[in-house]
Amino acid sequence: MGRVNRRKTVQGAKTLVTGAASGIGKATALAAAARGARLVLTDIDTDGLAATAGEIERAGGTVLLSRALDISDYDAVAEFAAAVHESFGSLDVVMNVAGTSVWGTVDSLEIRHWRRMVDINLLGPINVIERFVPPMVRSGQPGALVNVSSAAGLLALPWHAAYSASKYGLRGLSEVLRFELAEHGITVHLVTPGAVATPLVRTFDLVGVDKENPRVQRVTSLFTRHAVPPEKVAAAILKGIERNRFLVYSSFDIRFGYWWKRKFAFPYELLMRLANRQFSTLKQSVNRDRAVASTPDPDSPATH
Repeated sequence: MGRVNRRKTVQGAKTLVTGAASGIGKATALAAAARGARLVLTDIDTDGLAATAGEIERAGGTVLLSRALDISDYDAVAEFAAAVHESFGSLDVVMNVAGTSVWGTVDSLEIRHWRRMVDINLLGPINVIERFVPPMVRSGQPGALVNVSSAAGLLALPWHAAYSASKYGLRGLSEVLRFELAEHGITVHLVTPGAVATPLVRTFDLVGVDKENPRVQRVTSLFTRHAVPPEKVAAAILKGIERNRFLVYSSFDIRFGYWWKRKFAFPYELLMRLANRQFSTLKQSVNRDRAVASTPDPDSPATH
């Protein structure tokens, strides 16, 4: 088969967006619709998904199909893909946006936390890729695959072991597919946002540490105060497709941090060791506070 030209725009493209009910997924669906994409949408949130589809259609955009499902459920994804292909044929653009987050140290994380990260953030996109990308290859038409990873897929951030396991996995998968799919005219784009002003950045699970503790909130606020709007990430994704960028950044700090890691490996290692020591000290202090607060007062009437 001869080499095909790459896709440079989502205009007129049959485009799948997962996680379309909120956050980056919703912003990307709206931005793609405004560029003329014909959308296939999914999310686990039925009401939020319906709201996104309605907003797109009221603005004059096109939603070919919208269905609520859990992307970690392979059978549900397979049934959805069959319905899409039966009605509309192979897609042109696939965007894996849906994801979730859990933070915690290895002594606090349980297998359910690890499994949740891998099932949703890694196997979920794999389920989508397995059902939607091969038909794109067989079509012989140019296309694009977008996988939303994270800064935690580039950098060893403290308390991110489980989350990074899934996001580094998605990064590795994307890098392989970048070269594998190139001969078919399908470009691959790995999105690596830091904090994004979505419900996820405020509702992430923090295991083993009281997230409401003022000292913890001060530390996590350093992360959330730099959150960029999801519309900025959506714009970066569409520009990434247009300019054929593999790594798609939504903020300068992540671009600089990853460059610095590669350029200055030894200072990066020292910085990560220092950051992890500081986070470990914070956890110990918070847990001591909690232990003291829960110890009965021997002079209290309730103890006599």
